Amino acid sequence: MKYSIDKIAKIIDAIPTEFNKDTISILLTDSRKVFFPGETLFFALPTKNNDGHKYVSDLYELGVRNFVVSSLHPEWNEYDANFLVVSNTLWALQRIAAHHRSQFNIPVIGITGSNGKTVVKEWLYQVLHHNFNITHSPRSYNSQIGVPLSVWQMTNHTQLGIFEAGISQPEEMSRLESIIRPTIGVLTNIGQAHQEGFKSMKQKCLEKLELFINCDVIICEEENELIDECMEIACLSHKRLTWSRKGSNKSPLYIMKVEKHDASTTIHYVILGMDSKFTIPFTDNAAIEDAIQVLAVSIYLHVPLSDINERMAMLEPVAMRLDVRQGRNNTTLINDSYNSDINSLSIALDFLDQRATDSEKTKTLIISDIPQSGLALKELYYLASNLVLNKKVDLLIGIGKEISAHKGLFKGTESHFFNTTDDFVHSNIWHGFANMFVLLKGARSFSFENINKLLEVKTHETVLDVDLDAIVHNFNFYKSRLKPKTKMVCMVKADGYGTGASEVAKTLQYHKCDYLAVAVPEEGVFLRKQGIKIPIIVLNSEVGGFEELATYSLEPEVYNFRILDAFIKEAKLQGITNYPIHIKIDTGMHRLGFTEEDIPALMDRIKSQTGVQIQSVFSHLAASESWNFDDFTVEQIKTFKKIAKEIEINCRYPVMKHILNSAGIERFPEEQMDMVRLGISLYGVSASGLDGLRNVCTLKTTVLQIKHIKAGETVGYGRKGHFDKDATIATIRIGYADGISRRFGNGVGSVLVNGNMVSVVGNICMDLTMIDVTGIDVKEGDSVTIFGEKLPVTELARKMDTIPYEILTSISNRVKRIYYKE
Repeated sequence: MKYSIDKIAKIIDAIPTEFNKDTISILLTDSRKVFFPGETLFFALPTKNNDGHKYVSDLYELGVRNFVVSSLHPEWNEYDANFLVVSNTLWALQRIAAHHRSQFNIPVIGITGSNGKTVVKEWLYQVLHHNFNITHSPRSYNSQIGVPLSVWQMTNHTQLGIFEAGISQPEEMSRLESIIRPTIGVLTNIGQAHQEGFKSMKQKCLEKLELFINCDVIICEEENELIDECMEIACLSHKRLTWSRKGSNKSPLYIMKVEKHDASTTIHYVILGMDSKFTIPFTDNAAIEDAIQVLAVSIYLHVPLSDINERMAMLEPVAMRLDVRQGRNNTTLINDSYNSDINSLSIALDFLDQRATDSEKTKTLIISDIPQSGLALKELYYLASNLVLNKKVDLLIGIGKEISAHKGLFKGTESHFFNTTDDFVHSNIWHGFANMFVLLKGARSFSFENINKLLEVKTHETVLDVDLDAIVHNFNFYKSRLKPKTKMVCMVKADGYGTGASEVAKTLQYHKCDYLAVAVPEEGVFLRKQGIKIPIIVLNSEVGGFEELATYSLEPEVYNFRILDAFIKEAKLQGITNYPIHIKIDTGMHRLGFTEEDIPALMDRIKSQTGVQIQSVFSHLAASESWNFDDFTVEQIKTFKKIAKEIEINCRYPVMKHILNSAGIERFPEEQMDMVRLGISLYGVSASGLDGLRNVCTLKTTVLQIKHIKAGETVGYGRKGHFDKDATIATIRIGYADGISRRFGNGVGSVLVNGNMVSVVGNICMDLTMIDVTGIDVKEGDSVTIFGEKLPVTELARKMDTIPYEILTSISNRVKRIYYKE
């Protein structure tokens, strides 16, 4: 559906003025995701870390001509564009979405709860899309911004809406309710997630129930005292349609029996006196509860029980994230299979565009038929073709009879079409894939995992999962603590502290990081070749490396006269002037840097030449994480300020100043100056124990073999693993060649197996490690966590009497890195 700009102006109560006669079909809040600028309306949203008003000029250059703003900037006066001025741009976004929702008199399902919202939403779609044309939230678009963007996707073809709503503090849900206006409410559960924003569980439950005040029915579990109490307080009890595990007279749906099998679960139920059952291909308790919620909703919507039971058996796992892996022949695989609606295609193509900043690699999209969207097929694939064209995909592989029938719509892009995945595999066209990014975007029924296996580099089963969303969260966590004009340098040295510098740097660049820092020129050159364009500081530059630095626009740290003189000489030979350098001051670390006594001679050198120019002056705190050395830290900062002031006076131009590292940002926020440097905390480890960071890295492996050991026998090299009783040991696929120190052996270290903490037995081997799994339910092939969310790397470091830095940077290159994001 499309709206005229005049109508939108009235809906959001914009300041009256004359507008160009434009038509809007797309609402945009992220300036990096422009697809069809001519029909786009950009909402300049201010956030804790940014302000959309800063990107209006960039969007105008890209062809966007319609903007919702809260103030007018002088530089926009010459623009031939529509500016809709409102008091609050977020409220304006929500008002237009709420108006759009009011145009539909159809059933709309609103889902909230602490956990399970996205799974229930996706499973409802899987079960109900045979009966309805459905519009549902892409991924987990459940926020104050995500909900209006989701509801906006409703069209004249929509017969059923399914939207999830998430909140993190009071008074948020009422705004989401006015946008979703659900007729059917689903409450998954009330747990501890996001509890920090609420005084009590009761307050959170009451806030979530705000979503259901205008519902016809609310579907939830019967046996929950908190929900019962809150329903009564909210006067919503009369709207409840409950399911029960105990056979309550109040519940029309009784879950009679749950039978768990090896890889599936059969659920026996009674509805209004009729016995029935279905089987789902999952065994975890969360999946069982989510499936029961889907059952209840489907029954309410009058879907025949036979159809429900049949479709439950076909439920597919919900891919909550896409992942990035190394492929053959210098390819990078972006796997976003199982999410293949038109909205998720747009999101995935945007992610592909972020990654493909390296012009030496081409962009390939492998896409299947797009499941039922409510759109006519021609309209659907016309939209898909425009997305492909707009994001400048170099090669398109279409798989499926529907997309093949509409191949004529995909113009301007090299393309090949196949009716089935097997046809593509047998075509051998994939043998020629090299030097490209490959995005896999397929519905489950097309088995794109077979394509992934063909293209992926085969490595052993020990992997390091890297959560890119956690990187972004931690970056924004610290950015929100900075003053508006304070810049941030993010450390990506040592291959991004072992996580993989390229992917981390691309993520940071996309999120407007100011600077990156590496240890040696080679690391900076690698990032430039990967398409990183933001400034990069080289911390340990070398005397003979100026030409390489200049070639790749890398900014060196200069810490002694030998390097300074060499760079000045080389700059003069190459005819370079004012090349940016960063002066390191030694204020007490006594590692590298000029001392206070060096400053007069340093400034004489700087003022007598034109080849280099000081971009920043900085120092390194020796013990900012320790309260015991606060007096020393304060003295370091005092000394630095004195020296930095002297340097800036002599330079006669502004020089950036920075001294705070991760712990310094946390503990000395008043000393932010012009810039701060974020290191280990970016990767989820607080340097001073601050709460609020997310875990970034999870090191996992698998069980290779299980052995039963008799009392008195030994395990491993040197017979170091002794057993006084009969025991069961498992050999896992990781050793010191993978980066696990031998200090971790002989009972020092522990790992997680199926939720159980177990000890390491005997010496760590080069490729293998043995663990004691006596009394534990474990089998060959089971996953083993070395460190991660439930077993922090800090705990591993403590047991080994080292620091997390050493552990993260020691993970060897033969351990495959897998990057993922929601």
